[in-house]
Amino acid sequence: MKDQAQIGVFGGSGFYQLVEDVKEVVLDTPYGAPSDAIAIATIADKKVAFLPRHGRDHSLPPHMINYRANVWAMKALGVERMIGPCAAGSLHPDVKPGQFVLCDQFVDRTSGRKDTFYDGPITTHISAAEPYCQEMREQAALAADKLAIPVKVGGTVVVIQGPRFSTRSESRWFSGQGWEVINMTQYPEVVLALECGMCYLNISLITDYDVGLAGREDITPVTHGDVLRVFQDNNEKLRSLLMELIATMPAERHCDCSGILKAAR
Repeated sequence: MKDQAQIGVFGGSGFYQLVEDVKEVVLDTPYGAPSDAIAIATIADKKVAFLPRHGRDHSLPPHMINYRANVWAMKALGVERMIGPCAAGSLHPDVKPGQFVLCDQFVDRTSGRKDTFYDGPITTHISAAEPYCQEMREQAALAADKLAIPVKVGGTVVVIQGPRFSTRSESRWFSGQGWEVINMTQYPEVVLALECGMCYLNISLITDYDVGLAGREDITPVTHGDVLRVFQDNNEKLRSLLMELIATMPAERHCDCSGILKAAR
């Protein structure tokens, strides 16, 4: 393919205008159309492909995103490393709105989503024991430290179906399990990237405390406007982190992500 990229970024809520001087590429895939055209830009001599997972007009709710098409399109461009910033809620009092969490685990509570490229005839069982790339997580932590941006390194994100937010009882359950973050889009995005041999880094931008945090009844239920407001307020901080991370990312990968399929069949 003529337009190639080394690094991909899936944007989340309010995360659509981070780079300038871009070239847009429209792709089709065996799984249908991606969420939008893919913008390719050069950052620190690296080609970076950006795709807003909800569409640039936020027209796709979480359960209607064509995750397979999005990941396949990035793979077709040659992307080896995926960065997945996303808006997320906090399930822990020490994880505060405006903070970043670099998750290392997920819990899937979605239903009915197309979550594999391998429907047969060859049965394929990838390991999801370590779904997020440790090497990229360490690089992101170093970039954040250099910029004096506080991040929590490690944590579990529970992924709910959406588009509704959780009930208080559901939220209390998630919080009681010790999980730190709640989101609607991390699954199956990260697993599909794994199936393609890509590295995947999650950057959760905490927008609110979830309604069942620690059993507290005084937390006001979140609204979509609340999520967008906090995300937009922190967009510049996120942009700085991404730019530093991309600029300092080594050319070669030294992790095991690319070999995930070797033991899957």
